[in-house]
Amino acid sequence: MKSILTEPQLEITIKRLAHQVLENHVDLTNTVVIGLQPRGIYLSDRIVDEIKKETDSNKIQYGKLDITFYRDDIRKELHIANRTEIPFSIEGKNVILIDDVLYTGRTIRAALDALLDFGRPEKVELCVLIDRRFSRQLPIQPDYIGKSIDAIVSQKVKVFWKSKDGKDEVCLMND
Repeated sequence: MKSILTEPQLEITIKRLAHQVLENHVDLTNTVVIGLQPRGIYLSDRIVDEIKKETDSNKIQYGKLDITFYRDDIRKELHIANRTEIPFSIEGKNVILIDDVLYTGRTIRAALDALLDFGRPEKVELCVLIDRRFSRQLPIQPDYIGKSIDAIVSQKVKVFWKSKDGKDEVCLMND
């Protein structure tokens, strides 16, 4: 197991991502943030907390999206859905999707399908903590990247969150 981001590095990276989002969306009135269940919400919670420190917290619309039943690569197994919480319309809005690791792109494709159930956004941007650049199966690229890594297929990126795993760290693991 090799550490990619330590706790202090992860904290700085989250702050940077939040500031990059604010740079491009100074007035958040037409922007919504949506974290992807299950693991993307740990990152989105932290980014939203950072954004709230910098701006009026009433301006930010934040939701959580479960894409379990929109996936095309896990249909044969029984899955328990997470909760989707999007208490607002995304019609005509700028949507910032947040997930922890971008790998094949299939999760994001499923998220785009799921989003259409909540309206037609004006624009969708993608924010990820880790971009596994050379593993894409679909033409999906992030707009905001915490860290890009090159990893072979047999390696797994594991993101540990203090609120769930007891520590903040990103590791590269060999199978």
